[in-house]
Amino acid sequence: MSGESPRLEAFEALLRGRVQGVGFRYSTHRVAVRHGLTGWVMNNPDGSVQVYAEGSPEALKELEDFLSQGPPSGVVTSLSILSRPPATGRFSSFSIRHG
Repeated sequence: MSGESPRLEAFEALLRGRVQGVGFRYSTHRVAVRHGLTGWVMNNPDGSVQVYAEGSPEALKELEDFLSQGPPSGVVTSLSILSRPPATGRFSSFSIRHG
């Protein structure tokens, strides 16, 4: 064991399609928590869903794979993912934001 802390990465995602009213935020929360990610998910007034997540590259890949499909009742027509610098320590968990 090297004693190094795990490498963290982060991304911000914007999803469009049938992504509100279909359990998207709750499903995203479940996937993020299962993979040890921190950050948030929220509905935007324009009908899109926004996600900020940080964690290991492998965990982020799992979330990205989920976001490209969404829950069974959702339809993702557009997914934009932008790499962000991790805000290490700013988030202690993954939350659903109500805005």
